Amino acid sequence: MTIPQDPVILLSFINTYLRDHYKNLDDLCKSLNIDEASLKEKLKTIEYEYNPAQNQFI
Repeated sequence: MTIPQDPVILLSFINTYLRDHYKNLDDLCKSLNIDEASLKEKLKTIEYEYNPAQNQFI
């Protein structure tokens, strides 16, 4: 699966998938074959970090 490259669109995409389909970021990354560290780094460029308690990037 191709994921959005624009960080803002990526944020929306990932948070929607986390909310609707996955119980945590690890499951999402494994299922979609996404490198978790790269994803976190990309979203950190727009000052978002993963919050496991809320299962979303905030």
